[in-house]
Amino acid sequence: MTPDPRLLQMTLPQIQALRAREWGDRRPALREKEFGVWQEVSWGRFEALSRAAGMGFRALGLQPGEKVAVLADNIPEWFYTELGVQAVGGVVVGVYSSSVPREVAYSIQASDAVYAVAEDQEQVDKLLEVRREIPAVRRVIFEDPRGLRAYRSDPWLLSFEELLDLGRKEDAAQPGLFDDLRRKGDPGDVAVFCFSSGTTDLPKPVMLTHRNLVSMGYHFTAIEGFRPTDDYLSFLPLAWIGEQMMAVSTGLVAGFTVNCPEEVETVDHDRREIGPHLIFSPPRVWEAYVRQIRVKVEDSTRLKHWFFAVGMRVGERAADHRFQKRPLPWYLWLAHRFFRLTLYRLVQDRLGFLRLRKAYTAGAALGPDVFRFFHALGVNLKQGYGQTEAAGIFCFHRDDDVAFDTVGIPYPGAEVRISDEGEVLVRADSVCRGYHGREEESRELLEGGWLHSGDAGYLDERGHLVIIDRLRDVMRTASGAVFSPQFIENKLKFSHFIREAVVFGNELPYIAALVNIDPATVGKWAEDRKLTYTTYLDLSQKEPVARLIREEVERANATLKPEHRIRRFALLYKLLDADDEELTRTGKVRRGLIGERYRTLFHALYDGSSQVDVRVAYTYQDGRTAEMELAVPIWTVGDEALEVTSPGLPAAARG
Repeated sequence: MTPDPRLLQMTLPQIQALRAREWGDRRPALREKEFGVWQEVSWGRFEALSRAAGMGFRALGLQPGEKVAVLADNIPEWFYTELGVQAVGGVVVGVYSSSVPREVAYSIQASDAVYAVAEDQEQVDKLLEVRREIPAVRRVIFEDPRGLRAYRSDPWLLSFEELLDLGRKEDAAQPGLFDDLRRKGDPGDVAVFCFSSGTTDLPKPVMLTHRNLVSMGYHFTAIEGFRPTDDYLSFLPLAWIGEQMMAVSTGLVAGFTVNCPEEVETVDHDRREIGPHLIFSPPRVWEAYVRQIRVKVEDSTRLKHWFFAVGMRVGERAADHRFQKRPLPWYLWLAHRFFRLTLYRLVQDRLGFLRLRKAYTAGAALGPDVFRFFHALGVNLKQGYGQTEAAGIFCFHRDDDVAFDTVGIPYPGAEVRISDEGEVLVRADSVCRGYHGREEESRELLEGGWLHSGDAGYLDERGHLVIIDRLRDVMRTASGAVFSPQFIENKLKFSHFIREAVVFGNELPYIAALVNIDPATVGKWAEDRKLTYTTYLDLSQKEPVARLIREEVERANATLKPEHRIRRFALLYKLLDADDEELTRTGKVRRGLIGERYRTLFHALYDGSSQVDVRVAYTYQDGRTAEMELAVPIWTVGDEALEVTSPGLPAAARG
């Protein structure tokens, strides 16, 4: 589909109104699974409910430019709120539903939100807990009334149905007002605040205009050929720019149907039912799919295990021929066709990918091993690159031009250049206005008229952009070997036994890592070998588990240059967690904080210790806390002698 260029001069609500006039009740805009049944919302009803929501906020007193925070999973009411609020001149602020109360308070304070929409009792309770810290919030609107009967006497709270009723009455009392307000909307108006990832600092509210979002969606649709008949499953947080990019801006421009799963826990089942044509996920989701497939294979018979291994080798060879634009030899063509019928389609069906035409990943680097794995299965997976400050992605692979080691080429109108320091700079209509309330940081971000990405990269001879790592994270060992910790971490995470890894080595004699085992796959491995354990902590410190992970580290090392190989590692006794601020809400590692928090382990990786005593604090489900002493072994990989040192502050490992 080639979108109408006139869309570039419209706001998101204006495009919604256009779609409602074009398709009315003939096509579904949204679909939600409720009580096991998929419920459709037509484009006409989508517009009507957005109108009621927008006029409801108008009746409550929302003024142009004021902000409405939304704390919810992917439910239709988020879309009604977003398009309705924008139509009357307001701005929507996405807040991750997984946020803890202090993070919710920070998001509302940093964005100056004056209203909040909360999905259910869990989200309402977070707002009530920090009520004194967010005095600017006038009302809280809740969508799901279950468990909130005792709260109804609180005038601060209002149900979403009451908001819609209020909006319908306001629309009837002032006919034409909503249409006038929507028509007066300007593409340069701020539409959404999405928060930056916050890997080294508190997340910052990024001001994204309608022009930013529509421009990105327009070019993405024009190049990739999205169709109004496509189905897209929206299961990633709408507070994340990646989901805003796909489900809202690209969804409106292309006109495809956005499907909302019943629950977070039912996403896999719902995906198989819908059979989406389009999927967009960050690397952690694709890595999880690989683990899921490999666990199934490990749990099968030796014959099936052998059959899968042979089929994947054939798939990888065929994929390499396609990427190099070489025809398949007749024998490879026959073998590939055989495995496509007997293996690849079966795995695709298991994942819900049988109708899949386009699959994308962005948000962080995807390891080339994971990339090759899916292309071997026949999944059209492509890498994109961008950031919140650019309304999503501005570089991505084309169908006939995929390379594992790049993130593709910019879309038309987006300029990319590399600074003298090696930083990726971009200039495009999708580049944001800056950070709300942070003028100095905004000037630094947009210095010289270019968006300073903070990423190190280069343009190769084909014009493809290659991302090395975050500029501040590119490291150099004491011997001068330059390396990307993220690249090495991705090599480790290709193992289905490893959930997360954090690599160190800046200005140090060698590279070392802290590793999180995957509790599901390692737990199954342990059970198969009758290795008993009680908790994650207990499992992670078992010697057989450490030997298993050492084999996985050695396997990853075999694919790395000698100077980039991991020489020492320790198994972390707890999973890294966003609630503990060790990961961002999008799953990115906060390397500096981890180095500081686990400084005892960090030092032991380099001072020659064979084990180190640590004091572990843990919390019971009833809220009680306790501490215990734990001896954590430090494991060495390889036989070469290591230089022992006493590193300084762990933060030095950040680069």
